[in-house]
Amino acid sequence: MPSAPGRWPLLGHAVPLMRQPLDFVRSLSKTGPLARVDLGGLSVLFVTDMELTKEVFTRHAPKMTKGRLFDNMEALVGCGLATADRETHRVHRRIIQPLFAEQHLARYAETMTKQAVHLADSLWAGQELSVERVMSDYSINTLTATMFAADLDPQAVTTVRESVRVILDTMLKRAVMPPWADRLPIPPNRRFLAASRRIREVIEGVIADTPRSDLAERTDLVATLLAARDRETGDRLSDSEVRDELATMLFAGTETTASTLAWALHELATHPEAEQQALEELDAVLGGPRPVTFEDTKKMPYLRSVLEETLRLHGVTLLMRRTVEPVNLGGAEIPAGTEIALSLYALHRDGAVFGSDAAEFDPDRMRTHGNYLPFGAGNRKCIGNDFSWTESLITLATLLPRWQLRPAAGYAPREALAAMASPTGIRMTAHERERATAYGPVHS
Repeated sequence: MPSAPGRWPLLGHAVPLMRQPLDFVRSLSKTGPLARVDLGGLSVLFVTDMELTKEVFTRHAPKMTKGRLFDNMEALVGCGLATADRETHRVHRRIIQPLFAEQHLARYAETMTKQAVHLADSLWAGQELSVERVMSDYSINTLTATMFAADLDPQAVTTVRESVRVILDTMLKRAVMPPWADRLPIPPNRRFLAASRRIREVIEGVIADTPRSDLAERTDLVATLLAARDRETGDRLSDSEVRDELATMLFAGTETTASTLAWALHELATHPEAEQQALEELDAVLGGPRPVTFEDTKKMPYLRSVLEETLRLHGVTLLMRRTVEPVNLGGAEIPAGTEIALSLYALHRDGAVFGSDAAEFDPDRMRTHGNYLPFGAGNRKCIGNDFSWTESLITLATLLPRWQLRPAAGYAPREALAAMASPTGIRMTAHERERATAYGPVHS
């Protein structure tokens, strides 16, 4: 198997990967459809070809399990969907999938709209804001409001927010370090484990305080999960299994949405023609100032295209699998126990797939179903993708008609290494649009 260039003695490719991670991952396609990367004792096979990536997600899925990236998550999510073995994943997914059916999404959308209105109300004309920080706080607040029937106390919200940030900052770095480094009592490991413990304690407290007498009448995710039954066996999830699944949702559902929204606002601010087209669509759909509903989100094809193109350019940086049986991939025999890495970020910027302008933002770009994989594919595809689309559409549809966000002084957006190509440096100024709306009071 060809090895990627730039290997250091002993450390392997850890140095170039940590110095310029996104550039390094994108460069691997020059090595070939399969490229070996050595990380100080851990050998990882990067798949850089779209067709082979789809094979990993679908055809070869029965011969693979989640890889090292998800081993690191077990301290946080236990045996949730992200880390579960094949049989546990199959059973849990069968129980949880109905929770994201349309009738439930419509109920969650009401909470999402309230949170979006609150966000719009919190801005004022001339305010300069760190968009990535605002969207991170907003995403966590929205998800916790959807998950829990009662609002968390401010200290618990702060605990969750700060702990999620610690985990996001350290998880991917831990994944690309040698496995023996996980056991070292170094500050990053201590912070990661402590943050995971704090989040689990918050969720355990909410579950313990949830009355079991009225689960059927409740609309929050905690109650819905506690009441959910396996349609084949009638079994329910235990409290510890509910905790693990809620931790999975909290982790998976915060950065994805926050990062997507921050990058979408950046792309619209720097592509005014796309912003104008989105505003015209919203005007036609909403027919004037009013709150956004779940049904409205089905009538926003252009705004959805904006989000799809945003996720293509600024999506998931790395997913991993581990072979449990030998696999033939692109003619190469891959033995059991091989760590396989997939970078959707790099694949979605591949000029051979998306054209010579693949690095440009173009909501009108053709993104075929087979070559556009923002949430993965196959039986491990992200279960909350429709939840994320709904929240993102409602948020933009609430903010855009009321506020124009434009780059502030010192505007220097950059992509940072995390589960997503996370934004930093997106500082923008809020300007009130000429036509006031009824989303809430306008502050000046």
